[in-house]
Parts: sequence; structure tokens; C-alpha cells
Amino acid sequence: MTPFAFENRIWDRAETTPRDRLMALQLQRLRRTVARVAEVPYYKEAFARSGITPRKIKSLDDLRRLPFTTKDDLRRYYPLGFLAVPTEKIVRIHGSSGTTGRPTFVAYTARDRDTWANLCARFLVAGGLRPEHLVQITFGYGLFTGGFGLHYGIEKVGAAIIPAAAGNTPRHLMLIQDLKPQVLVGTPSYSLQIAEVARAQGIDPRSLGLKFAHFGGEPWTEDMRVEIEREFGLLAFNNYGLSEVIGPGVSGECVARRGMHIQEDHFLVECVNPDTLEPVPEGENGELVFTSLTKEAFPIIRYRTRDIASLDSSPCPCRRTTVRMSRVVGRTDDMLIVRGVNVFPSQIEEALLRVEGTAPHYLIEVDRPGAMDMITVKVEMRAQDFSDEMRVMEALRERIDREIQSITGIRVNVELIMPQTLKRSIGKANRVIDHRREKGLI
Repeated sequence: MTPFAFENRIWDRAETTPRDRLMALQLQRLRRTVARVAEVPYYKEAFARSGITPRKIKSLDDLRRLPFTTKDDLRRYYPLGFLAVPTEKIVRIHGSSGTTGRPTFVAYTARDRDTWANLCARFLVAGGLRPEHLVQITFGYGLFTGGFGLHYGIEKVGAAIIPAAAGNTPRHLMLIQDLKPQVLVGTPSYSLQIAEVARAQGIDPRSLGLKFAHFGGEPWTEDMRVEIEREFGLLAFNNYGLSEVIGPGVSGECVARRGMHIQEDHFLVECVNPDTLEPVPEGENGELVFTSLTKEAFPIIRYRTRDIASLDSSPCPCRRTTVRMSRVVGRTDDMLIVRGVNVFPSQIEEALLRVEGTAPHYLIEVDRPGAMDMITVKVEMRAQDFSDEMRVMEALRERIDREIQSITGIRVNVELIMPQTLKRSIGKANRVIDHRREKGLI
């Protein structure tokens, strides 16, 4: 049950292009992209090895003849070895966080920047944004693409912006109270931090007047959406993007919220088995692979995102004709293999949010103290549910344990901890510490 309904609007008529015309456009743009990257060192070498030329791209099926691109490939040509235009045409450089080493940089021409803004405008309008709205952005502004991408899209729609950026949660709350934005933009985990600070000040988050929220930047579950909507009394929409492809704007939800519409006139999507790299059947989870079709400065071919999701091409009541992707259920590089079982952090989150009395703040620690792997899940309790009574706490711990086991198939150690114990993040929430990696055991 949603808090309220709103009119379905479509920003760009291209979103409703008939499938046959859309596929013809994709083929035309794919051939143009292959020609564009022909002098990029990585692709020049790969095409020479396989004998690929733009003329040999006869159908969209020929996409499978093209090489995959990985983050490691981008790092090998650091910093801008994938650039396909002269440097004087660049108007902006963004990049990944570089938390595991040097960042991977991406560049934009003026046309790329306009394309980016339009793609963000599409999903923002699909998710309720209107020119009369005021929007508060809680993403950081910097190398990370989230803040700027959403900012451009909001301006394109004509709505007003509070560019509050990341951090200083009490200040965010003050701005929401005083300026009364209708729309919140950021990571889903940070919105719950705002709600937490509000309640600590005796403020009901539902009294803040927020109507819509657009969240991205980290995987989140449907149960977390329910939690956020319950806290604020708003409608929360999911969007997806990554800097290597363009940033936010790759896909986003419509009013139906049956998956995120991929902007297929700008990106070709594949869903493959991450081990065999063969396509998986529609509806089955696999690794998303994207090929850009309109980027000038930094076009990319068959980029392996490491994100796990599924695709759905069934008709959508919103009239958009593009294929939809599910929410990201995890990443191939954050999947935990514990006692031979594949476990995603999102599964733990789903279990926790189903148990009344737990806060949406948790930490997963994995270790191998002996011959067996062990998972410990540290879970914050809600202030109103924290109890000194051992019987109450043990009953709650057992409910959490059962719920996690029912979803993941494994037993874990559950530690209930006091409210406000775990470190809060202003960006992507860090949910996992794998001590096995530190010890060189995996």
C-alpha cells in the first residue's frame, strides 16, 4: 500500500519507442560505437585479434563477438587510456572511489553531459518529480557521479535544488524542517540515519513533509524500502548507474515499481553467468554487462559490472517499452562463500528487516578461527525495544537466527548490540568485514 498515488508521466517520447524501431536504432548506434572505439588502444588490440570491424556488425547478435571490458582493463590504461576524443573536448572528469586502489576515471564531452542530464530526468519524472518540487541532495559532490548526475537531471526537469551534499546529519534535518523539500535524493541507508537523528530530537520523520525519495549508490532490499516509506510516509524509488557506464541514469523505476527501466536507446544490456559468461534465461539472476551506444568521450564495450540482477521484458503498464532490471541483489565480488554456501549481504538485511525490534543497522563479520567458516551478525536494537531482561533478548536473537537461516540456509552467530553502537556512513554503507581475507585464507 503506497502512501499516495500520482500521475504517470513520461519525460522523453523515446522511452516508448516500439521494440522493432528501438532495436534498429541500437544496431545503428552499436556500429557507430565500434567505429568510435577502433583507435582506443585496448579495443584496437582486441579487434585486431578477433578481426572485428564496424562492417562486420550485421545484427545485435554480433555483440557477442566483441570483447568484454573489466575494471582491471580500465586500471591497466590508467588514467585516461580509454579516451576516444581529443582532451580539449572534455568538459568533466569523474571517477570511482578508489577504495581498493587508484580510482578509475571517466570523461564527458558537453554532449555526454547533456545526455546524462536527460537520462536522469527520465527516471526522476517517472518517479514523481515535477518542476514545482524542491529537492534536497544528500549525495557527495566530487569525483563520485551521484551528486552531479542527479543535480543535472533535477535542473533539466526544472525543479529547485538544495545541494546539501553528504554529512552533518543534524544540518540535513534542519534544512528539511526549514526549507520543506518534497523530495530527498541519496543513499537509502543515509535516509534512515536522518530518520534516526529526527527521532532522537523528538521529531516524527513523517511530519517532515517529504513526498518522494530517489535512492541509489548501494544495493538495498524491498524490506528496506518498506521501512523507509513507513518512517517518512513517502514513496521511495530505486535507480541504478555506475561511473564506468555513465553514472546514475542507466535505469530507474516508474510508477509501477516492477523493476528499473534500462535506457536501451543509450545502453545495450546483457545478463550473463559470471563463471561461463554465457547468457542466462530471462528472469534468472546473472551479472549485468553494459555497452554504451551514445557516449562520445568514454564509450565502453561489454563492461562487466559485477552486479547481480535479472531482466524482465514483459509489458509495463507505464507504457515504456524498455526492458527492466531487478534491484541488484549483490555483487560477484561481495558474495560470501561460507561453508560452501553463497551468501549475499542483502539476504542478511532482508532477514533482519523482517524481525520487529531490530534497527536497519548491522555489521557482518566473517572469520575462520579453526577449520570452519563462521559468520557473526552484529545487529542494533531499536531504543524502545532494548531490554535488560535476558529472556526478552534471547527470544529476539533466536527469531533473527531463524529468519537468517530460512533465507540463507546457514546458521550464524547473532550479537544484539545497543542502539547507536555501529559506525554510521555518509556514503555507501560498509556492511561486511571478512577477516579471512586479512589472514590470507581466501
